[in-house]
Amino acid sequence: MKPRIWLVFTMALALAACGGGNSQKDMLTGNWTAALSDASGSPALAFTTSLHQSSGSSTVNVTNLSFTTNQSCFSSSSTATGAFVLSGNFNGQTNASFQMTVQSGTTAANSNLLTLQGSDHNNVISGTWTLTGVTSGCAGSGNFTMNKT
Repeated sequence: MKPRIWLVFTMALALAACGGGNSQKDMLTGNWTAALSDASGSPALAFTTSLHQSSGSSTVNVTNLSFTTNQSCFSSSSTATGAFVLSGNFNGQTNASFQMTVQSGTTAANSNLLTLQGSDHNNVISGTWTLTGVTSGCAGSGNFTMNKT
C-alpha cells in the first residue's frame, strides 16, 4: 500500500473508533436529581426531573418536575424549559453547556423564575442558579449539582 493511502486508511479507522461513544442525546436523556445550595453553602432547593433531548437539537424537554424540598415558590403546574449544547474533540473529551428555567406562572410578570446555568461532565451538571420572584421568600442564588440517576 502506498504511504499516503495507508495514512488516509489509518486516519479513517481512528475517526470511526471515536464516533462510537455516547451521542449528545444519550448523555442528557434520563432522570436527574438536583440539589441547590445558597451562597453560604446551605441547602436551598432540591428537585427531580426527566430530561429528553432529540438528536441534533439543543432544546431539552423537561418533564416530571417535582420539588422534593418544602417550598411555596413553585406548584405542580409550573413549567420548565431547557437547552443543552455539546462540543468535543477527537480524544473523547466533551464540554456541554446547560440552561434550564422553571416558571411558576403563565407570564414572567407574575411568576417566580428559577434559572440554572452550568456545564456537564460525566453525567453531572453543575453551575449556578438564580431565583427571582413575586412571592415572598422566593429569591436567592447559589450553586447547584444535578446527577443522572
